[in-house]
Amino acid sequence: MLVLLIQESKAFIDWISYPPGSMIFIIFVAITTSLISTGITKWLVDTDEINRKQVIKKAHDEEKAKIIEFAETDPEKYRKMRNRWERLDSMIKQSQSKMALKRILPMCINVITMAVIFSVVRGLFGSANPVALSPMNGNDLPLIGSLMAGWTSESPEWTVLVYGVIISIGVSAGWINFTAWYFLCNFGINTLTQRLLKLQTQAQGGWNK
Repeated sequence: MLVLLIQESKAFIDWISYPPGSMIFIIFVAITTSLISTGITKWLVDTDEINRKQVIKKAHDEEKAKIIEFAETDPEKYRKMRNRWERLDSMIKQSQSKMALKRILPMCINVITMAVIFSVVRGLFGSANPVALSPMNGNDLPLIGSLMAGWTSESPEWTVLVYGVIISIGVSAGWINFTAWYFLCNFGINTLTQRLLKLQTQAQGGWNK
């Protein structure tokens, strides 16, 4: 039984160490990280209150545009409406500051969680090994392209699954490494998770804004 478990564990590690297993595994890691992050945020922060205040803030900003229309046509009405808007604006800014403070703790926990998982999992893939094939060549991006590109110094056997032959992969082949794929997955999945669990609304435009 123990031998069977060891063999299965080795087979699993071999599968996630190279594409396409590595690509799929990192997606599941990103989903897990996102669920942990979202769960912590919902536990520590009253998201319903934040979303409600964001709706009020958006309506308040839209009111400013309406007030400006009276600047030339009705200066007296413009002055009264502007004074009222500015008084309310001061209250809303104070409320926004309090909300920002409430977000700090879960944001710190989420960043630490993502960094720890990143550090642990990255050991399986190394810094440059190809993980996912991108339609856009990450190496073409200025400054950070070389940090995103995946390449091999040898000719790994898994390349036969993609190219039909065993070849080495250069930095210009379009592959991206673990770091790039991990953060792309986290960004996309985290945004989707926040939408589904109502941590991010149309009024907010983004949880971290």
